[in-house]
Amino acid sequence: MNTPINVTIKNDKDVSYPIYIERNEISSLVETINKHTQNAKKLIIISKKVYSLYKKQLNFSDKEVLVLKDGEDQKNIKTYLKIIDTAKKLNLTRNDYIVAIGGGVLGDIAGFAAATYMRGIKYIQVPTTLLACVDSSVGGKTAIDIPNGKNYVGAFYQPEAVYINLNFLKTLDKKQLKSGFGEIIKYAFIENSCGLENDNALLLEFLIVNSDRILGLDFDFLEKIIRICLSLKISVVQNDEKEAGMRKVLNLGHTFAHALESITNYKRYTHGQAVIYGLMFIFNYAYENKYIDSTYYRLAFQLFEKYDCKPLRAWYFKPQIIKLMLADKKATSKINLVVPTDKRTVSVMEVENPNCLKFKTNFLLK
Repeated sequence: MNTPINVTIKNDKDVSYPIYIERNEISSLVETINKHTQNAKKLIIISKKVYSLYKKQLNFSDKEVLVLKDGEDQKNIKTYLKIIDTAKKLNLTRNDYIVAIGGGVLGDIAGFAAATYMRGIKYIQVPTTLLACVDSSVGGKTAIDIPNGKNYVGAFYQPEAVYINLNFLKTLDKKQLKSGFGEIIKYAFIENSCGLENDNALLLEFLIVNSDRILGLDFDFLEKIIRICLSLKISVVQNDEKEAGMRKVLNLGHTFAHALESITNYKRYTHGQAVIYGLMFIFNYAYENKYIDSTYYRLAFQLFEKYDCKPLRAWYFKPQIIKLMLADKKATSKINLVVPTDKRTVSVMEVENPNCLKFKTNFLLK
């Protein structure tokens, strides 16, 4: 097993946990999880899509496996109660485990169940999508959605370990890969605002120069990207676990993205796709308000083009989008936006008059 990346959160309990990045056979995960949990009982929560692809390799005991349907619309109170009920039937205690094997949606809801079952039970994240590998599996954000409110009910609750196996990425379809690149591209624009003390990794330039190898799923390049993104997120989370300040930079593009997901009932766009449209929106906003110059603006859209991220061609009712952005859990009476202000640098701003916002997300500078 490779040397892990360590996460240390300075909170009331000083939580520390490892992230392992591996390329072993998928079947080795069973031994890894069993070894980690030792004699404890466990509830293995697996995405339906992952289970259908890897059922033979993931030969956990049937009685400890709960298969959940995929999709953001499954991240609700009904699914949450199903997990809690299953954990209760297995007689799990605080010394036992919940193990999440799937993408970001499954990781979020399984983590929230772990955070609240018996006021906190140990859990392990096994991300199987690119987006979950670079973002949602690390940092301790867990949640479920309510009608017209994404992640409104949740908790900050760190996993005991994260196991990333790159071989899961081989079976991702183009849509899921692009979703992962949405979050990766976000990191390229916030790199200097993440408080990382060592030399900047220059992710923005790396993504542009090596796009062919990365899109071709060259594992050496993918692993490097995952490590860079994780190092940036860890730096932020270690400084600000509960989003009191610095962690807000991770929300670049997300205020518009969450509104777009909500207005389409979470069925039209993946989270990463919505983030890309959110990034395009905020770069237009930053350029039009002179926070960035035309050179950086063009570079951003060059990166979008490299990863086949086309501008949004659908149009939605502006007052409804604004209403949803105002209802975002991070908003107060104003809309909070994370805005690009320099290369790889962002600032958090409040929009005094939301009606002045423009939503020409399909506008490209000529």
